[in-house]
Amino acid sequence: MKNVLLILVDHRKNAAVDVQKTLTAWGCLIKTRLGLHEGVQDNCSEHGLIICELMGKQDQLEELKRKLELIKGVSTELVSLKFND
Repeated sequence: MKNVLLILVDHRKNAAVDVQKTLTAWGCLIKTRLGLHEGVQDNCSEHGLIICELMGKQDQLEELKRKLELIKGVSTELVSLKFND
């Protein structure tokens, strides 16, 4: 089974520090992390998407999701995928 947490960040400049602190605090659960946003240098988008492949127990994953959603402008979706037998 693969667990993926999708994190949508609105108002990136305001929320980024709190999102980073939360992800760092729960870093042992994160196997892979990819952050995406449009633009570079002076033309950065205020919206971002972070995709995390997670490891750990389901209750830990749900708690990370809950902590992130406490941050204003952040929404998440936890997706569990498994191989068809």
